[in-house]
Amino acid sequence: MRLLHTADWHIGQLFHEYDRTYEHQQFLNWLLDTLLNEEIDVLLISGDVFDLSNPSAASIRMFYSFLNKAMTANQFLQIIITAGNHDSAARLESPKPLLESSNIHIIGIVEKKQDGSIDYEKLIIPLKDKNGITKAWCLAVPFLRIGDYPIIPEAENPYVAGVAAFYAELYNCASTIEQANHPIICMGHLHAQHTDMTDVDKSAERAIMGGIECIGATAFHEDIRYVALGHIHKAQRIGGKEHIRYSGSPIPMSFSELNYKHQVIVFNLEDQGINNLESIEVPVSVPLKRVPLVHNTLAEVINELEQL
Repeated sequence: MRLLHTADWHIGQLFHEYDRTYEHQQFLNWLLDTLLNEEIDVLLISGDVFDLSNPSAASIRMFYSFLNKAMTANQFLQIIITAGNHDSAARLESPKPLLESSNIHIIGIVEKKQDGSIDYEKLIIPLKDKNGITKAWCLAVPFLRIGDYPIIPEAENPYVAGVAAFYAELYNCASTIEQANHPIICMGHLHAQHTDMTDVDKSAERAIMGGIECIGATAFHEDIRYVALGHIHKAQRIGGKEHIRYSGSPIPMSFSELNYKHQVIVFNLEDQGINNLESIEVPVSVPLKRVPLVHNTLAEVINELEQL
């Protein structure tokens, strides 16, 4: 199976009060073409689909129009979407009854059983081939809020310990469900340890849990073939692991995101592991310019603006 990993679209974002609808639409148009050109079987969207928990009607229409076009172009495509910290988990999940008969899966809420325990099975999604035969499993984990993860008594860092326990228990649950040694991948929207962050990440994303939310790469079972992360806007590997990655944001969210390429990640998932992992650069539809590149006198600033 061939998969594409992306995250942190932030549809509806205003950039210094400027609307970015055109940029987001250009990205989605490009993504539609890429899904076909790369013959993608599974699209993973790891959180922060929208920039606001209460997105505008135009933003919602843009997103669901994309889903419709993607499925129309390839009826066998599977799409798995998880909620990020910017998304409203309940709002993102609201169309699930309409999507139950489709290959689109939206996971926003961590559901509980009647006894109060976590219903891990609701987060385990089979990845099927064109004949409807399960070939792999995806652990689709949204952004975990307080109450979503197990409470670990006397833990030095309850959040980190709880999230690690959540992933461990989820993997164990998946291992009991599948009996054919199918490969398992996983999704997450979190802040991993030793992450290279942009200014936006530091100011807007870092402070969610007061600086205690860093999750180590060891939280993910060693047999998980690929970990598709969202939350940090700079694409990167985590813990030196090729298979644990942030895809990064597809368009720059701030001027601090000018100095690296925005991308999506594609790879082949096979019984033995993953291969042909590569990043595909997202074309820049509206370049950001800083005038001047470094601070200067007012006269020189005006001169550069006039030249521009």
